[in-house]
Parts: sequence; C-alpha cells; structure tokens
Amino acid sequence: MELYNVLLVDDEADVLLAMKKKINWEALGFCLAGTAENGQEALEMTEQLHIDVVMTDIKMPYMDGLTLCRRLKENYRNMKVIIYSGFDDFEFAREAVHLEAEEYLLKPISAKDMQEVFARVKNKLDQEYNEYRNLSRLSEYYRKSLPVMREQLVMGILEGHLSGERAKAMMETYEIELDAPFYAVSMLYAEEDIKDDADRAARFLTLPLKDMVQDYLRDKIRFFSTSFLDRVIVVFLLDSPESMEQVLYHMDQICKMGFRVLKASVTAAVSQVCTQTDALHTAYEEAAGAMEYKTILGSGQVLYINDIEPCSREADFAGEYDFRELVRAVKLGDRTETDTAISHFMKSIRKDTISPGQYQLLFMELLSELMKIIRAYKLQPGQIFGEHAGSWQEFYKYISVDELENWLQEICTKLRHTLHHERRDSTARLTEQAKAYIREHYKENDLSADSLCRHLNVSAAYFSTIFKREVGMSFVAYLTQVRLEHAVELLRTTEDKTYIIAAQVGYTEPNYFSYVFKKQYGISPSRYRANMVYQEQKTE
Repeated sequence: MELYNVLLVDDEADVLLAMKKKINWEALGFCLAGTAENGQEALEMTEQLHIDVVMTDIKMPYMDGLTLCRRLKENYRNMKVIIYSGFDDFEFAREAVHLEAEEYLLKPISAKDMQEVFARVKNKLDQEYNEYRNLSRLSEYYRKSLPVMREQLVMGILEGHLSGERAKAMMETYEIELDAPFYAVSMLYAEEDIKDDADRAARFLTLPLKDMVQDYLRDKIRFFSTSFLDRVIVVFLLDSPESMEQVLYHMDQICKMGFRVLKASVTAAVSQVCTQTDALHTAYEEAAGAMEYKTILGSGQVLYINDIEPCSREADFAGEYDFRELVRAVKLGDRTETDTAISHFMKSIRKDTISPGQYQLLFMELLSELMKIIRAYKLQPGQIFGEHAGSWQEFYKYISVDELENWLQEICTKLRHTLHHERRDSTARLTEQAKAYIREHYKENDLSADSLCRHLNVSAAYFSTIFKREVGMSFVAYLTQVRLEHAVELLRTTEDKTYIIAAQVGYTEPNYFSYVFKKQYGISPSRYRANMVYQEQKTE
C-alpha cells in the first residue's frame, strides 16, 4: 500500500510527541515524514521532502500556521493542509477556509478526531491520484486525444523538432503509417476579400478547408492532413516521383473547389518530392517558401516550388541529408550514440553516387552544423579542428568520402568531450558563483533562492538541482550554515548582544535565530559564547 507523507508542525514538543503516538499512521495509510517546531522550519522541510499532508497549529513563533498554509498553497497547489487551534475564533476558521485548508480542528484533539480527519484526507488523496492513474480513464483520454497527438507529432516532424529513430518510435506509438518510397508536402491557405474583416479567413476558413481537402483526397491518394494556425498541411505518400503529377492535379482541383464551395480564394503551395521522413522538414520549408510567392504570382492557384525556383541536382542532393541525429549525439549522447549517428550519416551518403560539387556542398553544410555547436558553447574552432581551422575552402579536396568517416570520428569525439567538460565546468562555475553571492549577501534577511536565481539568470528548478548535486545540501541549508558560521565568529570576537548578531547575519527574529542556532549546535548562542570564553580561559 502506498503511504502518504505527513509533516506535523507545532511549537510545543509535548504536543508533537502526543500527536505522533496518538494514531497508527501506517494503518491509516500515512508515513510520518517529520516534525517541525514552527512554520519557517516546516516551509524549509517541505522544500526537501515530498510532503502530501501538513498538519499545523495556528499560534507559533516566527511564522504562524495561517501564513504557512498560504505559502504552502502558493508553492504546492495540491498539498493538503490541516489547521488546528486552541481558539474558537470565527475569523481563524474563515481564513482557513479562504486558504483552502482541508480541515479546521479545535484543541484538544482526540485520537478519534485525528483518525477521522486523516481518513477523509486519505480518501480525497486517493480519489485525486486515481483520477490521474485510472487506466480505463487514461485509455479513453488517450483514444480521444490520439488524433490531435498525431497531428502534433507530424507537425513536429515537419518543423524539424523530431527526426531519426525517435520520430519513427513515436509514429509507431501513435499508430501513424507514413511509410512510402516518396513524399511531398503541400500547404493550403484560404482567404476572402472582405474589406471590413481582414482576419476572417484565418479564423473561419481553415477548418472547412481541411474538411474539404480530406473529403476530396479520400480514396484518391494516400495522405495525412492537419491544420496549423491558418494553414492546412497535407503530406502525400507517393509510389514514385511521377506521382507528383497527381498531387498537382488534385491541388488544382481543390483550389477550384474553393471558389465554388467556400466562396474563397484557395492557394496551394507544393514542395518537391523527397525520399525519407527525415527530409519532410525540408519539403515543408519548400512549401512555405512557395507560399511566399502568393503576393507576387497571385492567390487561388497551385504554386509548385520546382516551377518557381528550379533546383539543380546539387541542391536537391544536399536537401536529402539530415544532420540532426549527428548533432544531437555530439551534444547529448555517449560514444556509442555518436558512433551510430556517424554510421547512419555515412550510410546515407554512400547509397548514392556523389559528384565533386555535391560533396563540396555536403562538406560545407556539415561543417556549418559543427560550427553552430562550437559557437553556441563559445568555443574556439582551433580547439576542435586544430591546424585546419579556417582553411576549409581547400580541405575538402584532400579528404575522400571514405576518409570523412574517420575525420568525423575524430572531430565529433573531441567536440563531445569538450562539451562534456564545458558543461561540468559550467555547473561548477554556477555553484561557485552562487556560493560567492550567498557569502556576500548572507546579511540580507530577504535573500532567497529566487533573488539568487535572478542574479545568476537561471531557473529556480535548474539551480536547485545543480546546487544540491554539487554542494550536497539545499540552498536553505547552505545559507543557514553560512549565517551560523559568521554568527559563531561574531560570538567569539565581539561582545555584541545576541539580537544584534542575529540582525548582522540576516535574521530579523532574534528568537528564531536562537532556535536555529540551538538546533544546529545543541545550545543557545549565549551559552555557546560562555563555553568558548571558559575554554579560552582554561587554556591560558
């Protein structure tokens, strides 16, 4: 049975002890993850523990229960909070309801009261979690969402966000059948000549245009269609390059139907034929490029990119190669993934006869992709390419296609290792910058992880993960350690009162400073100072 984590909060130790012993937590489906003696400590503990339920007193020093509830609800929306108090005060109860506390109890609290409250809370948690986990519900939701997810997946491929094995795996998961020897992409746009509402086409014509396209193409040709913003996108699955004639014919018929059915001007932009799904991104960009000629050539017709921008075989050759698998492996993969990506890349080159001009273009595009990585990490080309950096205009002439694989192995291995060290150094630098900032600003009582992250220009989630991994403790724990170290130094070297030292190390509440100090060292600040004085006198 899954146990939910509970945190008990009260400033009276005997009350905490009594609540711990009153009920059999595990039998009720809970695990007592910890106790805190005030709201501030409880808030810090919830940052480190996965707490499901907090049960807290209202009247506590440093941070009361209502304030704690408010802060918890701000940071952990689904956390359940149970509030109790020794005061039968309507305002307290009303505020608890306003803060969406699960329960409001009055002291004294019996074992029966606690059992009933936690039984209700567990039932609510079970219902909420089961809503997320219910297989039949998830299955039904998945079935209903599948058409939309398929369209999003195809758009991800067309826009270049997905490629290679990952795209194939996701197409299999979403049950999309896009296997074909050849592909083409078409983009359709419908517009009406309405002077008083220029955006009407984008808002009202896309969906009926998509329906019209699907109805017309069904049973005529294999295709997959989706709508994206104000465009309808069609991916054609073709048996041969000659099938492009059918694509252009069908698109022309749809453009003509637009006038009759939708009373709108429908423009269809069409890409060249490509031979693999990883090249669909290029085809999509070709269709988008062809659509840009609508303002010059006019709307209501088919704009075929090969008619508008006749491409040579050299350019078409380059468009068939996708560097994303190789780039991803270099940036994020290990040696095996990088070797596999290089092997796939070289296989795609060797399957065709390559001319010198095509090889030069391919090499320069490959170099461009590697240079993008180098610039992104602010590296120097010489770090990776050595003596050949900057002399690429002639270098490709001296390295054959067979030698290219060995060269890629050398360059990609060096680049991958360099990026690994850069990332490791980057996290180390981030951690040192954070530690330096904390040591410089620890006196400020409003120093927080958020203010530090704004200074470092990183997200709180990323910082929290990196800092804890590098330092071995959370930001709050480290800040407390730094403050107490300086407090000990001030206790040793000055005669300042405890409340003055508290303010000097970032605590606005002297009592809370004493509480944190005692929790860390086992004795109060004044007692700690007295012990130091005694030890110094003893050694003299």
